[in-house]
Amino acid sequence: MDVLAILPARYGSTRFPGKPITPIAGKPMIQHVWERTRAAKTVDAVVVATDDERIQIACEAFGARVEMTRKDHPTGTDRLAEVAERYDHDVIVNVQGDEPLIDGFVIDAAVRSLLEEERAAMSTIVHRAEPEAFDDPNRVKVVLDTAGFALYFSRAPIPYRRKNPDLQPLQHVGLYVYRRDFLLEIVTLPRSPAETTEELEQLRVLENGYRIRAAEIEGWTSVPVDVPEDVPIVEAALARAAAEASEP
Repeated sequence: MDVLAILPARYGSTRFPGKPITPIAGKPMIQHVWERTRAAKTVDAVVVATDDERIQIACEAFGARVEMTRKDHPTGTDRLAEVAERYDHDVIVNVQGDEPLIDGFVIDAAVRSLLEEERAAMSTIVHRAEPEAFDDPNRVKVVLDTAGFALYFSRAPIPYRRKNPDLQPLQHVGLYVYRRDFLLEIVTLPRSPAETTEELEQLRVLENGYRIRAAEIEGWTSVPVDVPEDVPIVEAALARAAAEASEP
């Protein structure tokens, strides 16, 4: 199947305006995401989806293909679907534009998780949560069944550790892979009760009876850029990785 990765990038972030083109280690943040996404073995093409000409100019300067979208999309998924309608790829990958440390093998794991299970309408990524993540509402937790399908996503600490206080929960990473036809359908459905309560779009999928498969990965954790204070954290991580790569 042909796989298209789309990187939604908005300029008007409430907490961090201009975030996608903020310099990180000498490059716009979105360039780091674009380069790392292109390294994924399962991805055939990569485009940036934006509604802002400043982001378009910055992306085209480093060679990215850019698709301009409407400005009134309520969610990133709606922006993704607008672009997906213009292409005939079988599979669409949503790589968040604020994940400058995304790794190609992470994207590959998510794509393969979808392709190897025909019952899945979409797939995503999880990893073992750090202890502080369990009670942090900004870090989404997920419970899976024995086949790797999501039972529920929540900002609350799930599962409740009544009998097993040492259980290490799973943390969800906001990277999604969709079958194209399903993506175009899900954005036409109204927001669901759990989705509006938790403010988690993926719950609309579960509440409408579709299945989400998750690939559990090791050796990588999400380090998104949400606020300006996150930039030096990412730069330090990049410096450490470069130093380790140069060691004999």
